[in-house]
Amino acid sequence: MRLKRNFMAIYQDLVDKHGFTGAYNSVKRFAGGLRRREPEQFDRLEFAAGEEAQVDYGEGAPTRVPGTERYRKPRLFVMTLRYSRRSFRRVVWKSGQQAWARLHEEAWRYFGGACRYVVLDNLKEGVIKPDLYEPELNAVYAAMLAHYGVVADPARVRDPNRKGTVENAIGHTQATALKGRRFESIAEQNEYLEHWETKWAAPRIHGSARRQVEAMFQEERPHLLPLPLVGMQYFTEEQRTVYDDTCIRVDHCSYAARPAAIGTLVLVRLFEHRLEIRDLKTQALVRTHERAVRPGTVVLPMEERVFNPSRETQRILSQAKAIGPAAHKLCQTLFEREGRVAQRALWGIVGLARKCPRRLVDSACEQAMAQGVYSYSLVKTLAERLLSDALLLLDAPIQIASPLTQSHPLIRQGGDYADLFTLGAQQSAQLPTPKPQEL
Repeated sequence: MRLKRNFMAIYQDLVDKHGFTGAYNSVKRFAGGLRRREPEQFDRLEFAAGEEAQVDYGEGAPTRVPGTERYRKPRLFVMTLRYSRRSFRRVVWKSGQQAWARLHEEAWRYFGGACRYVVLDNLKEGVIKPDLYEPELNAVYAAMLAHYGVVADPARVRDPNRKGTVENAIGHTQATALKGRRFESIAEQNEYLEHWETKWAAPRIHGSARRQVEAMFQEERPHLLPLPLVGMQYFTEEQRTVYDDTCIRVDHCSYAARPAAIGTLVLVRLFEHRLEIRDLKTQALVRTHERAVRPGTVVLPMEERVFNPSRETQRILSQAKAIGPAAHKLCQTLFEREGRVAQRALWGIVGLARKCPRRLVDSACEQAMAQGVYSYSLVKTLAERLLSDALLLLDAPIQIASPLTQSHPLIRQGGDYADLFTLGAQQSAQLPTPKPQEL
């Protein structure tokens, strides 16, 4: 026993060395009584008021299944405040991600505030992937906690002692409040649990704290986090493919998904009245849409749609207006006469502005209307003619300038200018020449 050998090794030594003929189980029972077991030490965890709440599921009392004569035990949800040991209890038939999150909301509104941390078991309703270092929460539960400013602290796998407070609360509820009882409905059991908490559980003196639970709760209540005015907006998540029209399909309706690429998978969060399109890997928000009511609705902005004759009229008319008033008037009249079919002629008239100056195209439209002919071919012919005439003017030879004018009232006789030059030369000769030292 001092060597800490197992029971089988002890049994084999007794047989080989001492000729033992008894059974292995006899050795096991005898040696087990001699082995000293060191008691496991546990620490006493102390928490500040409003710091932590613990949650878990248990089994409720037998309740009649609606529409049948059978009784079945529903799931018992319990949230216990770690400081005051005040508890919230609800029974539900079925649990899921939204049900789990909604029970948290009901508990916090029952207490009048939320704790900063919530300790939970690694249930699938809350934790998708248990991990010692980075546990992964499901999206609905994580969004609900973020809405209330609460941080989840999942317990380690197979470590129920970390949330012993709520474990004891569940056991206390089952053994004292629900033992031997049956209920005809879920509502009846929930009503009884709330009555039992108010009349018996809250006023009791807690065994280890030696104080009244309700008195400790009144101390803790001011330290709880304030609740938001609006509750959590719940959603479901689905994956959708972006089709070749840049839309996704949800409930027989189409929603624009740009800038998500065609053929890629996106994450869609479906709220009651709206939906969010998010990147599948980064969870980044891509688009938000109001949910359509009528099946077959297409939620796709006009600027994101490719060419469609039924939607191109205003674009053509705006381009014609940029050419000039005559071009706009001709295109408008042509569309009013022929309807959508006239769009081909309108595109042709607008396209002339890429080959000819806009001024010439507008003049051609004005001449065509003056002739009473609303035709693309006539406008094209007139515009080409005006362009040719303009080019001919540019290619015309430059006229030689007229000779200089020889007579004018301001022009004097040539002798007058000769006398002026002679006088100037004489006066320059009479001026004294400066000496070198004066220079």
